[in-house]
Amino acid sequence: MIIGLTGGIGSGKTTVAKLFETMGCAIYNSDEKAKELYFNTSVKAQVIGLLGNESYLSDDEINKDYISKKVFSDTQLLHQLNKIIHPAVKEDFTNFQSKFSPETLIIKETALLFETGIYKELDYSILVTAPVFIKIARVIKRSNVTKEDVEKRILTQWTDERKSPLANFIIVNDNTQALIPQVLQIIKKLKQHA
Repeated sequence: MIIGLTGGIGSGKTTVAKLFETMGCAIYNSDEKAKELYFNTSVKAQVIGLLGNESYLSDDEINKDYISKKVFSDTQLLHQLNKIIHPAVKEDFTNFQSKFSPETLIIKETALLFETGIYKELDYSILVTAPVFIKIARVIKRSNVTKEDVEKRILTQWTDERKSPLANFIIVNDNTQALIPQVLQIIKKLKQHA
């Protein structure tokens, strides 16, 4: 069974994914895999073709600041970059999935689960939500970026309100509700449907 896990920047989806992993689920982090796939020969050539040689600092490091500034100020460029990265991630996930039995709960963590329509290909989806002010504070603390940079990224993603109707399960990560009971409840429900 494949379950999509998403949440806007700063929502805490990676923390939630780690809880699922602790409870025996297989985790595929699409965003981390995407970073690795930037160095796939074909992907690298396409990224350079789209954004230029400045996209790479070395043979094993992308120029994250450069890429972010380019694509988060130009939605067309962001869309084109996604058209390069997403098919490569999809193929890599298929290989990952083949290593597990059908009964395994596989959590596919991805930032753009709903925006890209990936959720339609999965059995269930989970949305991690948090108030915008908490998301901004988390990202500033974690990534040492300005409030304006975080707000720009938030504007490129759908709001929790837009994503919520598409999600099968919602985990509220607002610093007041415990995460573990929410995760356990979802696993229990998923196992009943397996």
